[in-house]
Amino acid sequence: MSAPDFWDDTEKAQALINQNNVTKDTYDQFQAIANEADELNVMLEMQQEEFDEDLQTELEERLKKLQEKISGFELSLLLDGPYDKNNAIIELHPGAGGTESQDWGSMLLRMYTRWSEQHGFTVETIDYQSGDEAGIKSVTLMIKGLNAYGYLKSEKGVHRLVRISPFDSASRRHTSFCSVDVMPELDDTIEVDVNPDDLKVDVYRASGAGGQHINKTSSAVRITHLPTGTVVASQAQRSQFHNRETAMQMLKAKLYQLEIEKKEQEAAALRGEQKEIGWGSQIRSYVFHPYSMVKDHRTDYETGNVQAVMDGELDPFIDAYLKWRLGQQA
Repeated sequence: MSAPDFWDDTEKAQALINQNNVTKDTYDQFQAIANEADELNVMLEMQQEEFDEDLQTELEERLKKLQEKISGFELSLLLDGPYDKNNAIIELHPGAGGTESQDWGSMLLRMYTRWSEQHGFTVETIDYQSGDEAGIKSVTLMIKGLNAYGYLKSEKGVHRLVRISPFDSASRRHTSFCSVDVMPELDDTIEVDVNPDDLKVDVYRASGAGGQHINKTSSAVRITHLPTGTVVASQAQRSQFHNRETAMQMLKAKLYQLEIEKKEQEAAALRGEQKEIGWGSQIRSYVFHPYSMVKDHRTDYETGNVQAVMDGELDPFIDAYLKWRLGQQA
């Protein structure tokens, strides 16, 4: 940074600064863990020389916290993809099934919101379409924070719910589905060419969460990429211009991801691998009745504490997925 020509290329300079900040953060985390381990070793030696009840309690509490920090640090080291450090864009689309599926979509919305808040991430609602009676028709979120995409990419796929429906007067068991799409927010260093002639742009009045301004003007924007059928929408901003800008960023992220997935599938075909299509595959089941269980079908990780998962306790699933992906790539 002290070089006289460092800022000649501002984008390159900023990218280098960002990379340096990530490396420094990793180093600082490691040093903090190492220092804490040294302090606990000293406490342990004191305890072995002369037992103290209060010191024992403090030692156990600090050891538990250190183990949690180490687990989190190990998890972050698995995030080595090119866009793992980026913000994440999440889209929720309930499947067929009306109110039941739309309610399932709102439950997943709450789950991801709670998880994000617990990890200090910022959640912004880009687009929100309310359900007819309850729940949602679709929602797009921007999750902002370091490694947001790296963690949440594990959630891409179809999520299945089995429960006694609260909307069924006969109290019958229902199965609902909701597709979750996750993509990284791309920065200006990634170029995606989009032909304006390939776009259909619609403007409309926003609805749902967002504030009093949403129904006064046609500020919401929906963009359809005709060649691929990809649709994105934004109603989070007050102005049509800013919503269009946000929608274009999302479209470029989607098109870029489609291209990456296409190349991965072609490479898998050349290797003779039979790989599931991520978007169409059922990745996880949430069973509320006749027993309680959440199971990931890729990693086989499961838990009986359904309520904890719905309250945002997703880290064990994310950890299992990242380790599973590491094994797939080996």
